[in-house]
Amino acid sequence: MLMAANVARRFYLEGRSKVEIAEEFGLSRFKVARILDLAREAGIVRIDIRVPGQIDAELSGALQTAYGLKRAIVVRTVSDSPDNLRSQIGTVAADLLTEIVEDGDVLGLAWGRTLNVVLQALTRLPRCTTVQINGVYSQRVPSRGAVETVKRAAELSGGTAYPIYAPLILPDPDTAQALRADPGIATAFSWFSRLTKAVVSIGAWEEDLSTVYDALDPVTRKAYRDLGVRAEMSTHLFDAEGQEVRTDLTDRVLTISTEELRQVPEVIAMAAGEEKVEAIDIVLRSGLVSTLVTDAAVARRLVGG
Repeated sequence: MLMAANVARRFYLEGRSKVEIAEEFGLSRFKVARILDLAREAGIVRIDIRVPGQIDAELSGALQTAYGLKRAIVVRTVSDSPDNLRSQIGTVAADLLTEIVEDGDVLGLAWGRTLNVVLQALTRLPRCTTVQINGVYSQRVPSRGAVETVKRAAELSGGTAYPIYAPLILPDPDTAQALRADPGIATAFSWFSRLTKAVVSIGAWEEDLSTVYDALDPVTRKAYRDLGVRAEMSTHLFDAEGQEVRTDLTDRVLTISTEELRQVPEVIAMAAGEEKVEAIDIVLRSGLVSTLVTDAAVARRLVGG
């Protein structure tokens, strides 16, 4: 027991390798491994796995498995008001970005109210290139602006920013095509194929649940709904089966394409609120998202719990 305690102390507290411990005690490394097993079985060593109090580890695992995600982060929220949900989800997503963004990454940011919270909560980022992956929303939609969000990320990381100084939704395809040829905008677009991580938001096709929906006129909203649109992500529209719905909007927006998004190794989506459950389910089934950050009420409904 005394040897087991000493071996365990060396391994778990001092961080020494099994080979180093074997040399010190004159044992084989296989014998060291057996002693460490004994230490756990005898209660000398107790291992606790702890996650931050606001994270529901069980629901996170269930959601990850249900949709085949790379990771799912489910947040226990204290309020279901939209502002509080965005604040809590955004803060956790900020912690996630701090952990997973690496030096040399090319980080794509889509505009969203929750993403604004993320950037406000961030205090640091590894040095990376930051790319705005869609244009600026209409002034009819309250926002701090996509350009400011991208610049804020670049300031934190000390890397280069590639903003898009142009509206997201244009009146016609010709205007959109002309703007895509603008040197500054074309430069930002040229980085889309080099993204290593992207952060997006999911919207439901209802008022106040999608900034794209809110930016369109009532006739257009209804026309798209009649075509089967139920969810939106970065201006891309999806039907109830998770299939992209092509409309005239496709040709008159400045945004990353779904084909380019599908090539990004890590696409992190943030969405919260039970009124978005259907939309979140739809976008997850599209296969475009690898990581989801959401609240516990949404997660329970998604996994049928």
